[in-house]
Amino acid sequence: MDDGVVASPGAHMRSGGPGAPLAVTDVRGRVVAWSTGATLLVGLDSAEAVGRPVAELLGTQPRWLTGPDEWHGALEIRRVEGDSRQVAVRASRLGGGTDEEPLWLLAQDTGETFPTGQTLTHWLRTQCPVAVAIYDARFRCVLQNGEMRRLLGVSDEEHTAQDFSAALIGPGATEWEARLRRVLETGQADDSFLVRGRNRSGTDHEQRLTASVSPLRGPADQVVGVCVMVTDTAEPRSAQERLALLNEASVGIGRTLDVTRTGQELADLAVPRLADFVCIDLVDALLSGEDPPYGPAAGAVLRRVANRSVHEGTPEAVVPVGDVDFYPANSAQAHCLATGRSTLYRTPGEAGWVLEDPLRMAKVREYGFHSWMIVPVDARGTRLGVAMFLRGRHSESFDDEDLSLAEEVVARAAVCLDNARRFTRERAAALTLQRSLLPQRLPEQSAVRAAFRYLPGAPELGVGGDWIDVIPLSGARVALVVGDVVGHGLQASATMGRLRTAVRTLADVDLAPDELLTHLDDLVIRLASESETGTEGVAASEIGATCLYAVYDPVSGRCCLARAGHPLPAVVRPDGTCALLDLPAGPPLGLGGLPFESVEVELPQNSLLALYTDGLIESRQQDMDTGLERLLHELSGVHASPDALCDQVVAALLPEHRTDDAALLLAQVRQLDISQVATWDVPADPEAVSGTRAHVVRQLRDWGCEAAGFPTELVVSELVTNAIRYGSTPIQLRLIKDRSLICEVMDGSSTAPHLRRARAFDEGGRGLLLVAQLTQRWGTQQTPDGKVIWCEQALPDDM
Repeated sequence: MDDGVVASPGAHMRSGGPGAPLAVTDVRGRVVAWSTGATLLVGLDSAEAVGRPVAELLGTQPRWLTGPDEWHGALEIRRVEGDSRQVAVRASRLGGGTDEEPLWLLAQDTGETFPTGQTLTHWLRTQCPVAVAIYDARFRCVLQNGEMRRLLGVSDEEHTAQDFSAALIGPGATEWEARLRRVLETGQADDSFLVRGRNRSGTDHEQRLTASVSPLRGPADQVVGVCVMVTDTAEPRSAQERLALLNEASVGIGRTLDVTRTGQELADLAVPRLADFVCIDLVDALLSGEDPPYGPAAGAVLRRVANRSVHEGTPEAVVPVGDVDFYPANSAQAHCLATGRSTLYRTPGEAGWVLEDPLRMAKVREYGFHSWMIVPVDARGTRLGVAMFLRGRHSESFDDEDLSLAEEVVARAAVCLDNARRFTRERAAALTLQRSLLPQRLPEQSAVRAAFRYLPGAPELGVGGDWIDVIPLSGARVALVVGDVVGHGLQASATMGRLRTAVRTLADVDLAPDELLTHLDDLVIRLASESETGTEGVAASEIGATCLYAVYDPVSGRCCLARAGHPLPAVVRPDGTCALLDLPAGPPLGLGGLPFESVEVELPQNSLLALYTDGLIESRQQDMDTGLERLLHELSGVHASPDALCDQVVAALLPEHRTDDAALLLAQVRQLDISQVATWDVPADPEAVSGTRAHVVRQLRDWGCEAAGFPTELVVSELVTNAIRYGSTPIQLRLIKDRSLICEVMDGSSTAPHLRRARAFDEGGRGLLLVAQLTQRWGTQQTPDGKVIWCEQALPDDM
């Protein structure tokens, strides 16, 4: 650049502090450049100032135009608001050859030495940190300084007399020309616009340039060219994008403790910002929570957990999500798993393993993949799998910075994947424990036709303590149980198992529902006391439960129920009407000191009894009252089977994301036919025993059970004799033909017998031993009027 033509010194127009440039004028005093400092001083921006007389803007005449190369003085500068202020100003002449007119640089005067003339021109050419170029009215480059030459990567010989396309390839060159044309036509400066494209130096990287264009005016005030100032914003923007991507990885990956969803979150984050196609392959054992296998292997068998592409439907994927793929020993994936090191391929030829796979090679050709990154998914020293990043639509190949960014993002995702794996393993163990404590199938019995559903809550909450049970009792009766332990996790599951075992044990004693809940309440209090003194960090208040216990008798058709703080059961009558049973609430288990009350109701044949936990009717989406209304609505009507109704209720009431466990037990009651039951009153006379045996034999003959006659006679004889000898009136014998033959002897005494071994010369003590030998099981049931001694024996297969 010679002294006569100077690129617009907008490089100086960025600072507004003392000593900073204010404006540049031509020899007629017209502004050709206007700085931020001048905007702050006068109140006009660059678009309003450029092209206007400086005297009109500053309110003072340009006295420096007729002076030497350097002028110092104080100017009375008028502000837009109307006031004015004295400002020390220094004007320096720029250029000044014989053919071109010079420009003048105005700056606030601080008394410091300021370069002028040739010194300033030389600095602008060689040392100015801002890239500057001058274009004439036909968009041809007149000159470029050293910074512009470095930024665009083209020499003066290549750029001079050429338009901007000589330096930049892509849509940015076209936009550049349109902006230059607009400045030439309007004479208005164009500040800070973005230009994108690739330079002609051979690199594949896209450049991001921030440019400003100012008009240059000739002697007749016509625009004869433009001054262009350019700064490279690619590196700061790249750093910002990298930080933004890493920040999103920290926030957006690992929002759930699910291995598959975490892998998909990683793939979603990387496309399209880092790659055009991403796939995540993990060791198959991870999905079940197991540790990956150790040691070298001939190849790698990995399961695809995520695909993501810039194309809809991810057509590039060779392996769909959920399928397993085998990578040979020479593949990058197998090498990555074996060494734990990432691999970067910039051309298809470098990836020899791809060339050997016809299917993958076809995808490479179809979608133009030209660059790969294979990164190990490694957390806490454990190799979990590999992540593969590909570019096809992106014209730039991956570089080392891209690989470093991918490794950092994958490393953050790997920790989340390992956390999900560990959680999956622990949850699977807890669920296995819980399901082992729950009934695997309901026992066979005739009193009810039952079905149940248990659904665990959200994975992050851990397993809960809900349970249900169906327990066969004596006399063809059945106990229906539903309970809910407070809290979640292994502690709740373990407590649930202990309570369920206790309920079954107490049920074998044939306790009434209110008595059973009283004993269960004592047990929970003891468990709480043990946990308070024996387990650090577990308070007594954290162990509690609710329970509902019901006993249905198919002979009488009556059901006795009691509850301990549990939701009310619902009954669906045979006509389809549904309502809640009115039962005393009772305190939750673990409070102690408060009584439980039983209520007995009659249930017609085919009535449906619904027992459930609060997780079925209460959630974040609905309160308990709304849930009860929906439950009654779903239960109302005549239904085909309890099993189908269970599915219907669960689908209607439970949200997709549950916040608590839910258990549902539906039992359709049945009554035994009157012909299946035979009852005799027995006089308190030993001679009545023979007559009673005769009644039993005739009844067995009527039922077609003659084969069971002999053992039944012995059992009846022993039990009736004991009732006459040791019991009190009234005495009654009842036979029930159900799945087994049931014999019951009732008397008015509450004294219960017990089994003992008779010695060689004892006259008694062999009766109950004989009963135990001849029957499957026997027991005692206490009643309000006395007791019942009962036993069951198997019926022959042909009955």
